[in-house]
Amino acid sequence: MPRSQPPRDRRGQRDLIAFLKATLDDGHGCTQIDTHAASLFLAGDRAWKLKRAVKYPYLDFSTPPLRRAALEAELRLNRRTAPDMYLAVHPVVRSGESFRIGGCGEPVDWLLEMRRIPDQSLLTDVAEAGGLDITLITRLADQIHSFHDKAGPVRREHGANDVRHIIDGNADSLARFTPIFGRARVLRLIDSQRKTAERHAVLLDRRARMGFVRRTHGDLHLANIAVINREPVLFDCLEFSDELATTDTLYDVAFLLMDLWRKGLTADANILFNRYIDVAADEEGVRLLPLFMSMRATIRAHVLAAAAEQQARSSNQKEALRFLSLAEALLEPGSIALTAIGGLSGTGKSAVARAIAGAFGRAPGARVLRTDVFRKRLARVPPEQKLAESFYSPLANNIVYDLICDHASAHLSSGNFVIVDAVLARNDERVRIDRVATHARVPFIGCWLEAPEATRLARVAKRAGDASDADVRVVRLQSSRPMRVPSGWHAVSTDASLAQVIAKTRAIVEQALTGPHWAG
Repeated sequence: MPRSQPPRDRRGQRDLIAFLKATLDDGHGCTQIDTHAASLFLAGDRAWKLKRAVKYPYLDFSTPPLRRAALEAELRLNRRTAPDMYLAVHPVVRSGESFRIGGCGEPVDWLLEMRRIPDQSLLTDVAEAGGLDITLITRLADQIHSFHDKAGPVRREHGANDVRHIIDGNADSLARFTPIFGRARVLRLIDSQRKTAERHAVLLDRRARMGFVRRTHGDLHLANIAVINREPVLFDCLEFSDELATTDTLYDVAFLLMDLWRKGLTADANILFNRYIDVAADEEGVRLLPLFMSMRATIRAHVLAAAAEQQARSSNQKEALRFLSLAEALLEPGSIALTAIGGLSGTGKSAVARAIAGAFGRAPGARVLRTDVFRKRLARVPPEQKLAESFYSPLANNIVYDLICDHASAHLSSGNFVIVDAVLARNDERVRIDRVATHARVPFIGCWLEAPEATRLARVAKRAGDASDADVRVVRLQSSRPMRVPSGWHAVSTDASLAQVIAKTRAIVEQALTGPHWAG
């Protein structure tokens, strides 16, 4: 709820809003969209933002100079990712009994001019229309990683303190809304988050020293990403507090993962998560994501509760409660197992692994460890860049499998479900993967994908932008060496529709996890 809101500013902004709606109307109307901290005016091909004269515990826009500083920061910071969208900050001056945008005179307020996003271009709209696909999600993950990489590290000694501070701030904010959430429920959630943060304190501090703390976007959810000409554009970053936006990079990603997860888009969230980790090579940080996602959901809960109190909307209150439930659920453990998706090139291993990963384990789903991706990581090239044959020598293969096994073991020990995506044609390779599960005392489920040579040749010939370097020559070479379904593995024919193959593989894994032979 706003605090210390000056009556004069409040009255002045009411008059200013009326002026803006009349002045900006180009004959086709001017749409006003209000949030708890700003009013946005959409007219023609422009969007104009006015910061509201409000003061919250975490932001202060109560005076014109403070609102100007916030808008100028918003312009500067958002030009990092959306330079064509953010145009200028303009003063609003008195003109007789009315106002004027720009010109001489003492400013009474300030406006941010932006290029308007085309209708239905927000990622929220794209997602609701079923428009998310592997290509778009991959580009989005790559863009977020590139943005984080360019941001540069803000090295600190104590990353755990930053997380404690956020949790404490959430506790204070939630405490204001105990009539909505219930005091005992709030205390349980905050206690659980604090205990989880303490378990990871050493890792959080190490990440801060290693440079994972950066000036991030800070507000990276679906409604702050646009899709323009099939390219994702990040905009509307958190501008009012460098402190709040200077966080662990995975805490930044966690907001978007949480937003996808709460909409039931778990497969899309998992694809984004796995791609980001693949390109960022941030395996150790994966264990922090359930906590980070829970913290993000908690923030949404108390922000919506504040909106419900301010605007007297029961819908905001119900949504706030849903976010609190999500924050609780995100901290719950999930199933832990090691699933291997093996098979010759062109059998569809990666498509199947990608499709089922979001259904298993705790949020944001299973970590998929793909040998093709790790081979490129060792070569220090992007996943889709082709490698010379020397990178496929027996020695290179052994190093790749060493890395896969090491990371699989680490992920399992920290409570994550793991899927290994690899050809696994050699018995010694399969034994090594199986042994990881045995040592971790978790179920091992081997799924062997099969398809006729003609099908595999056709699939490989059509590949583009894929991490696999296998071509038709490799497919024919593999076919010349007869391969049976490994003992103890489940055979899955992929000479069918992808949906059928995915359903069968998922059913195999689900049945194996619930089987009595895994008890204890």
